[in-house]
This record gives sequence, structure tokens and C-alpha cells, in this order.
Amino acid sequence: MNRRELLGAAIAAAPVAIAASAAFAGEDEHAGHMDHSAHMGAAGLAESARKCVAAGDACMSHCLALFVAGDNSVAACAKSVYQMSAMCTALARLASANSPHLAALAKTCREVCLDCEKECRKHEKEHAECKACAESCAACAEECKKLA
Repeated sequence: MNRRELLGAAIAAAPVAIAASAAFAGEDEHAGHMDHSAHMGAAGLAESARKCVAAGDACMSHCLALFVAGDNSVAACAKSVYQMSAMCTALARLASANSPHLAALAKTCREVCLDCEKECRKHEKEHAECKACAESCAACAEECKKLA
């Protein structure tokens, strides 16, 4: 192996080493392990946020199809879903990382999810995608409430 190959391998391995050291930095010095209860709560929140994004994607896709057909009645719904999706994506990532900023974001995300739920409920009788999105938003808002 020449110097360039060795340097390339070292550069490629650096992000892995940084990620590993960051993971170990979060460990409890006295117990020698992470706080699993906090991690499990964050994992549940991450999963709830991911489900909300998936339901929102289906709702947004349905809204776009309605727009193409000339029906703009779900415009406010689409706008709220767009915002919710951005917030829940960020929430899922911070929850997966067990970020110290998770509680602050969860508080705001709860409000965004409740707004999205309210807007989607207006269309839930006509559109199953809106109903599914509203229900996932309600569940995510509840998970956020537990943390905040």
C-alpha cells in the first residue's frame, strides 16, 4: 500500500471514528452504559415521527393528485402536511441521536402536528389519506407531550 492509498483509507475511516467517539461520549461515566430508559423513549418518539412522515407523504401525494384534477380544496391541508413533514423528519433524526435539543424541538413539533391534525380532520370523511395523517399526527403529538 502506498502513501496515497494509506492516506485515503485514513480519511475514509475518520467519519467512523468520529461517530464512534461521539457515541461513547454520551455514556454515563459511573455506570459505564447509556441511559437506556431515555434512549427507549427517544426511540419511540423517532418511530412515531417516522410514521407521521410516511402518512404525510401519502396525504401529500393524494393532495397533489387532487390539484392535478383541479380540486384545490385541500390546499391548506397540503401546506400543513408539508410543514409537519419537515418538523417530524428533524424530530426523528434528533430522537435517533438522543440529542440534548430533543425536548425543545418536541415541544414545537407537537404544535405543528396538532395544527396538521386539525387541518386533516376537515377532510377525513372524504379522504382516507387525510384521516391516516390526522391520526398519525395525533399519536406523534402525544409522544412529543410525554417528552416535553
